[in-house]
Amino acid sequence: MRRHYILFSILFFPIFSHAQEYNPLLKGDGISQNKWVDSVYNSMTLPEKIGQLFMVQVFSNQDAKNKAKVVDLIIKQKIGGVIYSNGGPVRQAKLNNELQAASKIPLLVGMDAEWGLSMRLDSTYAFPWNMTLGAIKNKQLVEQTGRQIGEHCKRLGVHFNFAPVVDINTNPKNPIIGNRSFGEDRDNVTEKALAFMKGMQSAGVLANAKHFPGHGDTESDSHKTLPSVLFDEKRIDSVELYPYRKLIKEGLSSVMVAHLNVPSLESREGFPSSLSKHIVTDILKERLGFKGLIFTDALTMKGAADYIEKSLDGNTTKELQTGGEIDLMSFLAGNDVMLMSEDPAKGIAKFMDAFGKGKITEERLAHSVKKILQAKYKVGLNNYSPIGTTNLIADLNRIKDDALYEDLFENAITVAENKAGILPLQQLETKSIAYVKFGDADGTAFYNELKKYTRVHEIKADNLEGLLNKLKPYNTVIIGLHRSNDNPWKSYKFTEKELKWLIEIAKNNTVILDIFVKPYALLDIDPINNIKSVVVSYQNSEIAQQKSAQIIFGALPAKGTLPVSAGIDFAVGQGDLYNEISRLSYTIPERVGMSSSRLKKIDSIANHAVNGGMTPGIQLLVARKGKVIYNKNFGKHSYSKNGEKVKFEDIYDVASLTKILGTLPLLMELEEQGIVSLDSKLSEMLPEYKTSNKKDVTIKRMLSHYARLKPWIPFYYATLDSVTKRPDPKYYRKHFDPEFSVKVADELYMRKDYKDSIQEIIKDTDLLSRQRYRYSDLPYYILKKFIEEHYDKPLDELAKDHFFESLGANYTMYNPNNKVSNRNIVPTEEDDYYRYQKIQGYVHDMGAAMQGGVGGHAGIFSNANDVAKIMQMYLQKGFYGGKRYLKPETIDKFNTCYYCDDNNRRGIGFDKPQLGDSGPTCGCISMTSFGHSGFTGTYAWADPEEEIVYVFLANRTYPKAGKNLLLREDIRTNIQAAIYEAIKD
Repeated sequence: MRRHYILFSILFFPIFSHAQEYNPLLKGDGISQNKWVDSVYNSMTLPEKIGQLFMVQVFSNQDAKNKAKVVDLIIKQKIGGVIYSNGGPVRQAKLNNELQAASKIPLLVGMDAEWGLSMRLDSTYAFPWNMTLGAIKNKQLVEQTGRQIGEHCKRLGVHFNFAPVVDINTNPKNPIIGNRSFGEDRDNVTEKALAFMKGMQSAGVLANAKHFPGHGDTESDSHKTLPSVLFDEKRIDSVELYPYRKLIKEGLSSVMVAHLNVPSLESREGFPSSLSKHIVTDILKERLGFKGLIFTDALTMKGAADYIEKSLDGNTTKELQTGGEIDLMSFLAGNDVMLMSEDPAKGIAKFMDAFGKGKITEERLAHSVKKILQAKYKVGLNNYSPIGTTNLIADLNRIKDDALYEDLFENAITVAENKAGILPLQQLETKSIAYVKFGDADGTAFYNELKKYTRVHEIKADNLEGLLNKLKPYNTVIIGLHRSNDNPWKSYKFTEKELKWLIEIAKNNTVILDIFVKPYALLDIDPINNIKSVVVSYQNSEIAQQKSAQIIFGALPAKGTLPVSAGIDFAVGQGDLYNEISRLSYTIPERVGMSSSRLKKIDSIANHAVNGGMTPGIQLLVARKGKVIYNKNFGKHSYSKNGEKVKFEDIYDVASLTKILGTLPLLMELEEQGIVSLDSKLSEMLPEYKTSNKKDVTIKRMLSHYARLKPWIPFYYATLDSVTKRPDPKYYRKHFDPEFSVKVADELYMRKDYKDSIQEIIKDTDLLSRQRYRYSDLPYYILKKFIEEHYDKPLDELAKDHFFESLGANYTMYNPNNKVSNRNIVPTEEDDYYRYQKIQGYVHDMGAAMQGGVGGHAGIFSNANDVAKIMQMYLQKGFYGGKRYLKPETIDKFNTCYYCDDNNRRGIGFDKPQLGDSGPTCGCISMTSFGHSGFTGTYAWADPEEEIVYVFLANRTYPKAGKNLLLREDIRTNIQAAIYEAIKD
């Protein structure tokens, strides 16, 4: 019957052409290696040889008693290796040095580090799980992952990483593999496993493919029982064994044999695959031609440990584990290394007895021991040196690891469903968006990232009816399923309540479902029809949440495809791929050629400004190549001990940045439409200027600050009582009145006709005596009047409708006092000369305040992130978020210095770098750059050549404007210089 079984197997298992053509454990030509191996082997006693076959489990967080047991096994039993489990890297390094010192022959060190050392150790790096990597189309990224995990292992003195998992997870109910698998498609699994293997072995760490012959289609956990794989040999050959053939051909160093019941490959009932000579020797070694090391899976696992040998008649049984028989059976089956034996001493004794009885020959012993020694030589144990602990934690948590981690999620996150192409979200002015969190894990990073792109409100309710009522004002609902990211075995399913709520929400709202778990969660959603878009983000790490939000808004492209199927609606390989639409994304400096360590200089300068009393607080942002790489807050709203700390959502009075954020883009639109040109004269734009001394002033000269206009007129001063110097009752009231309707501060309303007086004063005021560059706010008073009359609409509404809303600049506005809590509005001054109160939520500039808070030159409040969006739109030649706002030639036309020959650096509306030794920039920036600064301490600058946007927001005027110490100490430009010093490429 056995002969018939073997013949039957050969029919289904042909002699493969993918056998290893060389020993993957050889180093170089192997001459020196073999001399060392033979020398060591020949010097060893029989117990030392047998001891090499055992690798025992060690915990770096174990107590002294357990440590002593391991040392005893090394000294007395001569074990050949250790596999580290729980603990910490520094403790493990120190312990490893001690254990190596106790061993006559250096120990082979292994670890389960499938997604990095953090699988077992604290304070180490966690890379994405295999299921996440399986969604990535770019296999080079997977190879780099293997390499960097290998570098971490090598740094910690680990020689074997028991990875990659090559199980093909064709069973969604698999309780132990799941996220540890690259997916259900054999070709994808093979490609990713091969890439991972090559990467890790290129770092000098030996790979291990597991769990042979295939643990992917089981519903049991071999840690707890003996799972069964019930397919016939043909299926196992074509699916489960496929990755092994490919990896073996490409130089796989080792294989781990699982504890499985595979009736089609092993006729003995309930006989673990790890103990089967037919599976280990006949199939793996002979038919697959594998020449590397073969490890058992942990022999303490129930799948092997609970095996009880039965007599032929089934009436008597024999427990094998307690006497070391399981170890011996594993070796006789063809395994080289007995991993985590229940009792190594008894196992070694059983080997000694078997050798004495001739069950183990010298040839068989030498076969495995010499392979182990070859592996030790290949990883450098012939010249062993202890592990250094200096900078160990830093070496295991590198910037390059962060960069790769981001890259992996950017390539993995999958838009599995996208009906009507609603993603990426565009036309934000038409969207009212709510976020609803499902799951028992944190979704804060996702929500905060969503809010960077537009106004998003988190909606909570205790019951479904209440939730649906709260969602009525919203036409788009983003639902995030957030479950624990601690390990790949954590719960991933929707609750029954969540499934019910999901379907009901989708009946009334456009739903974007984003699951931060494995794709199998989608199996429970029925029907899927009403859900417009489904995003699979795979894991609930902060980076996964942030990148997913960025993909939803098109700041990043959608690149991932499903590595597994999830019912009829979601097939393996499915994924809607789309390009990014030129919105700002967020990353680390190194990914755009900048240095994180050099950028720390910015922190020092900003802290110096705050601690030196130059400004109470600062918002700082730096973007390069369309990616925000520095975004920090410093200080508080005020110098008060209990003052509000500066937050990302806080808004500042940006003062003269208003010119280029609000007024200038509206003027550019009109210029593109042919309504005006740069040579348009005021007399042509506004009839009242036909008889003015300014009738021939052109837009070009006016916005170049080269039109002989006065720099500033203190309009408010004429409205103060000549004696008290307080607001004159002739012009002001404490309460609203139809005739006194211009609110300039709390309980202070100006006479409405005085706004017209301001325009008359500007029109009639004298020009400067000679032509020269003099910065002036007056052009923007004039342009405000022109733009509002042209559209018959207020400037603030125009800026919002034409730019802010569609840009997603929802923190950018005029007059925030009636729209935003004071907790999020940074105060600008304790006014003791005009309004005589704390100025918070009202524009600081007096002239803008006298226009109801809406000036062409001042009045906008914003945060650094929103200002960066507008500057990035300029940098991208008028394009942002999939929308063309302005033509490239328009941007170029306005970003030109027309009077440089006259020593006037200004563009049209934009400030430009200095022409001499001093000016508005660090002097280290390209002449194509442009920007502006504001009286309150604000600054925004963009550089097309280096693709840099820099935003600095402050309230240096609080509590008193006084001396401009920010300017005097060059804080803003020193920071700009530090940005350029941080460029590496």
